[in-house]
Amino acid sequence: MSKSLSSLWLKSMRRVGKVQQAEGLRLLKSLMPKAATAGTPRKPRLKRVKPVAAQSTRKPRQPTAAQARAAAGLPGTWRKAWFSLPADGPLLPARRMMYWLYLPTSAGRAPDAPAAPRPLVVMLHGCRQTAADFAAGTRMNELAERKGFAVLYPQQSAAADAHRCWHWYRRATQQGEGDVELIAAMVAQVQNKHGLDASRTYVAGLSAGAALAAIVALRHPQLIAAVGMHSAPVFGTTHSPFSAYRAMQHGSGSSYGEAARSFASAQTDFPGMPAILIHGNHDSVVRRVNADQLAEQFEIINGSAITQGSSSEGPVVRRHPERRGGRRPRHAYQAATWYASRKPQLVKCDVDMLGHAWSGGDASFEFNEPAGPDASLLMWTFFSYHRRAAKIEDETKDEAAGSP
Repeated sequence: MSKSLSSLWLKSMRRVGKVQQAEGLRLLKSLMPKAATAGTPRKPRLKRVKPVAAQSTRKPRQPTAAQARAAAGLPGTWRKAWFSLPADGPLLPARRMMYWLYLPTSAGRAPDAPAAPRPLVVMLHGCRQTAADFAAGTRMNELAERKGFAVLYPQQSAAADAHRCWHWYRRATQQGEGDVELIAAMVAQVQNKHGLDASRTYVAGLSAGAALAAIVALRHPQLIAAVGMHSAPVFGTTHSPFSAYRAMQHGSGSSYGEAARSFASAQTDFPGMPAILIHGNHDSVVRRVNADQLAEQFEIINGSAITQGSSSEGPVVRRHPERRGGRRPRHAYQAATWYASRKPQLVKCDVDMLGHAWSGGDASFEFNEPAGPDASLLMWTFFSYHRRAAKIEDETKDEAAGSP
């Protein structure tokens, strides 16, 4: 009997090992740039020109399910647009990125109330997602309509990365170049064009998008008032797809603290960066050790701002029980909070039973978990405590005025 049980156990462990290896290989491939395959050259063919009448009857492209559902039934404006940075000499050609923008209606305001500038939340999708997928899955537009803030969704192009991954692990990206620079300029232009509140702009993301959100926030603190990271890898310790994969699976050893201290010492006038981290305890893609190390990094970065729940005392920890059934079931989760006076400066939420998925999302889209807690609401509640000072707001307006 014991022999048969041992045999069954070994077989099950082999199956688990194969599944983990396959998942790891798929993850590593998603980080690797996809090379174009060299095929047999085709003979040139003459194209038949269609009559003008036939061309004019072409049906307009239908929106995808995600594009249609992202703002279905909402009264606000849901639009797609493009942002471009002009060429900066022969070595830096013009760059272009597509984005979606949701602008809520004025519902909920008193009839005679002045139209105050709205806050802006910038949402960065993960690998194998589009901006519309992310909007529909997180239901952030629904929350934006209720709470009265705009939402901007930049989208990585398939030409830049076959899996639409942001290249957060590259040294140039971590220094604020590439997509970071492009998104920062895009945010400034959208703020200026739509009259949004430059002192209340926040950035959030999932997985690779969360990693990029951290870099955008840390490299542009004059633009971003707080950052939200869901299932994010550790900051500032990678330089290649292989080191990124290693960090996602194992953290970064002892180098993560040095990366945070190096950043903090180089930014003598850094105003601090409020941050909320949400991570699933069953995440096998970006393992929980990353959330623990990120929390320590942001504790170092926010060291001068944190006044309660400091490293000597430990954070204020609250445990929220599981809620089964009903309209809003949720997993149990634990929230550790470091305060700056009475405001939460750093929050880390560890969610039981959650894998690599947006907590409280729409499960009909990949990388979303229907059971709560509602990550979108947790992030907005945290964001609403924070804004940038008037001096920084003026600098942001100047940046927006100078952008295209």
